[in-house]
Amino acid sequence: MVRRIDVTGADGVRLAAWEFAEPPKAYGEEPADLAPAPGVLLLHGLMGRASHWAPTARWLAERHRAVALDQRGHGRSDKPVGGPFTREAYVADAAAAIEQLGLGPVTLVGHSMGALTAWQLAAERPDLVRALVICDMRASALGAASQREWADWFRSWPVPFATLADVRKWFGEDDPWVERPNPARGAFFAEVMAESADGWRPVFDPAQMLTSRETWVHDAHWDSLAQVRCPTLVVRGLDGELGRAEAQEMVRVLPHGQYAEVPDAGHLVHYDRPDAWRAAIEPFLEGVARDAGVSNRGR
Repeated sequence: MVRRIDVTGADGVRLAAWEFAEPPKAYGEEPADLAPAPGVLLLHGLMGRASHWAPTARWLAERHRAVALDQRGHGRSDKPVGGPFTREAYVADAAAAIEQLGLGPVTLVGHSMGALTAWQLAAERPDLVRALVICDMRASALGAASQREWADWFRSWPVPFATLADVRKWFGEDDPWVERPNPARGAFFAEVMAESADGWRPVFDPAQMLTSRETWVHDAHWDSLAQVRCPTLVVRGLDGELGRAEAQEMVRVLPHGQYAEVPDAGHLVHYDRPDAWRAAIEPFLEGVARDAGVSNRGR
């Protein structure tokens, strides 16, 4: 079962939200405890799409209502020519999705840029967020050099790709950013390509991706992280972009932070190692569910 639900984001932008499995009818250990399944909103990173979360959403649906959002400029959501692609717009879109889908208070699970959106929303709207999972996103500023590297990288793409096999090979083996063959990375990028008259091209506009990235790479985000009051799990891949020292400092800054790492995983933690990813975050989610159950019974 795959179900698409259209949501209206900030500035009237149409956003596509996706459920990849039926949620449980009700949740609770005793009949008196039964309540709607707790909500989870999954936020992909830059260049990603909701479908990258499909395996995660399916196992979450055993006990949650799990919804993945195509963020503005991505997937099947609108890609407004003039934007905006600001932090404020992404955060407002996520808040609108939670409210319109009736997910709150929600557990937010974000990867990379989606994790930044998640913790900024948790800081600004604690009423909407029960818990937070941050996957491989740095709180430190990345700087202008990083933005120039990304611009050069986009220009190096040999688009259009003749076949999806070419997409998988280039991003999994031939891309200068790939240190060793990575089939999962090739598959990840194959999911964000669409066939056109002359071959396969990304479903997003690389210029819009750079515009979006421009709004957060120059700033550090420690202040907003410190304002997150809900239980938060910081997850990193051992070979990802978030180093152990910075991840542990993020946990220290968070009022209710916890730490987990996934061995043999790169930046695409949930996509590289889905079983290890589940093992890393499931105990945290179970703890959140138990605490919420105790809280609800005490009302």
